[in-house]
Amino acid sequence: MKLTSPLLLLAICVVLAVAGWVATMLSGRYGLATPVLPLTGLLTMGVIVALTLVLGIRVLRWRNGKKKKVLNPILAAWTLVLAQACAYTGTVLLGWHVGIVLEQLRLWNLRSNQDITWQALAMAGGGLIMVIVGLVVERFCRIPPEDGDADSRPGVQEKRTKPSSEGEYAYRSD
Repeated sequence: MKLTSPLLLLAICVVLAVAGWVATMLSGRYGLATPVLPLTGLLTMGVIVALTLVLGIRVLRWRNGKKKKVLNPILAAWTLVLAQACAYTGTVLLGWHVGIVLEQLRLWNLRSNQDITWQALAMAGGGLIMVIVGLVVERFCRIPPEDGDADSRPGVQEKRTKPSSEGEYAYRSD
């Protein structure tokens, strides 16, 4: 799997910031509620971040050789997918709520109730934490190259040599 591109995350964040700004502007124009997630969403985000960190640290400890048990490869793959999902979800939440904050700041002094702005800032902060944890745990899941694997890159074929004595390997000559 490829690592998540920070430029792609930035592009998603900018697009969703614009979408959040437009949605907030339109909801204010038509007298609708501001489209911000409730603060209880921070609990869910915290659980996801904690689970991602615990699984990521488990993979990191195995990778660094501090665990004697063999790591289940499915668990490692799930950890990687969870880390990437955490980064993308955090980017979406961060972008959307930054757009809301930008629209709310425009009329900051005129509003009597500024709780929505603080709520959107809290959700944007939670999204930023999700992005950071997702990217860090994704790096935890990378396997460092082996010392002898310098020549075994994808696309480079090893040169086969015939064994020195017949019968040393299960080898059929044509």
